[in-house]
Amino acid sequence: RPCRTVLRPSRPHSAMLGRSLARAVRPRLSRGLATGETYDMVVIGGGPGGYPTAIKAGQLGMKVACIEMRGRLGGTCLNVGCIPSKALLHSSHLYEEAAKGWGPHGISADNVKMDLDKLMKHKAKTVTGLTGGIEGLFKKYKVDYFKGKGEITAPGSVAMHPMEGGPAQTLSTKNIVIATGSVPAGVPGATVTVDNDAKVIVDSTGCLDLEKIPEKLIVIGAGVIGLEMGSVWRRLGTEVTVVEYLDRITPGIDDEIAKKFKQILEKQGMKFKMGYAVKSATNEGGKGKLVMDPVGGGATETLEADVILSATGRVPYTEGLGAENVGVKLGARGMVEIDDHFATNVPGIYAIGDAVRGAMLAHKAEEEGIAIAEQLAGLGGHVNYDAIPGVIYTHPEVASVGKTEEQLKGEGVAYKVGTFPFMANSRARAMADADGLVKFLIQDGGAHDGMVLGIHIIASNAGEMIAEGVLAMEYGASAEDIGRTCHAHPTMSEAFKEAAMSAYGKPIHF
Repeated sequence: RPCRTVLRPSRPHSAMLGRSLARAVRPRLSRGLATGETYDMVVIGGGPGGYPTAIKAGQLGMKVACIEMRGRLGGTCLNVGCIPSKALLHSSHLYEEAAKGWGPHGISADNVKMDLDKLMKHKAKTVTGLTGGIEGLFKKYKVDYFKGKGEITAPGSVAMHPMEGGPAQTLSTKNIVIATGSVPAGVPGATVTVDNDAKVIVDSTGCLDLEKIPEKLIVIGAGVIGLEMGSVWRRLGTEVTVVEYLDRITPGIDDEIAKKFKQILEKQGMKFKMGYAVKSATNEGGKGKLVMDPVGGGATETLEADVILSATGRVPYTEGLGAENVGVKLGARGMVEIDDHFATNVPGIYAIGDAVRGAMLAHKAEEEGIAIAEQLAGLGGHVNYDAIPGVIYTHPEVASVGKTEEQLKGEGVAYKVGTFPFMANSRARAMADADGLVKFLIQDGGAHDGMVLGIHIIASNAGEMIAEGVLAMEYGASAEDIGRTCHAHPTMSEAFKEAAMSAYGKPIHF
């Protein structure tokens, strides 16, 4: 067959050395210092960015401490975000399959019921087990864990304010890593007072802990969080209406994918009110009332529901951090400003994850945490931001990595498109789960002709399938490299191969 060349984009020298150096002899760093002596690193925040930073630093021989104010490790992601929401998403999908989705397979079930209390206990057990597991890893790698709030009082000094109260304990350290994460954002220009305890106007945290299945739910914001939470409750029987300011859902996702995704959600029963600006959301005697105006002009409209979910994104959490004590620069929305090596403007203070620029994703934060730990150990830590995947865990899932068509057009990049629908995939048809497609964007011409620039997937297992695309982009692969790689038959991943073939030539089955 024709000779193939893997086109690898150039990277900084330090980045190319990163992984090889990480396997080299580690420097000897302080270990087992007496109380009151200096740490090599203090990490403020024990979420998906902070705790991997601490673990990696411990693995590399550093004397490290991690401060977490929640009292449970894992941050928003593990406690009130990614993990509990995925537990609810999977359980609600199983319920809907049993109640409605087994018909094509000749299976019927009567009187299918959802025990919401038992479902919530499963969610809680999942969270508890995982948070305890991280504490075990801290002990394994000799990370000192402090339950409290960390405040930077001076370069090289962090005050740990204990959760239970009492005087602060001062930790001296050579390096400080800010990994304080993010919190739910408010609704711009609107009066929306979230009260999770009342369970009428809630944010994502409150929506995970509803005590009964609402008859009606209004979701403010057609982003990842809103659509995932909306999907959970819709499957359980709630009438869900999503109100969005823009004329499209999932901002930042490839436009073709977003349109197809919206069609699928509408077919499932989710309703959308696009192009509306929310003015207020209030609790009126235990019922939610939402007032909104059409963005293009027109009469004010009012919607009512049992629960209103505010899901307009997240903002960095830096309250009480002490940035002002040492002059750490904060940018828009409280975001900590950093350079390309995670350093703030104050020597010895670094920041990662949701507290800094870039996508607010747990795995992005983890990669940054590992990179800064390696850098401070004298190694070549590096994050390739062109190969950070994003996933929406609805059914079907939506996953992407790299550029969208809109971005490539805006940057003036010559590109070609290849797509393949799951309706033409044998495994998807056999499972009666054929909604969706795979879309490839590749370089058209030039020295890197054929190189993969972006991959976008709608599929029941898109979140797992995208890993092949991330690996391909990490190594600078061409679409032909993927198209000429044997994929097992019958699998959903054959659609991935055929979309690649479509980008540089023609697929076999479409």
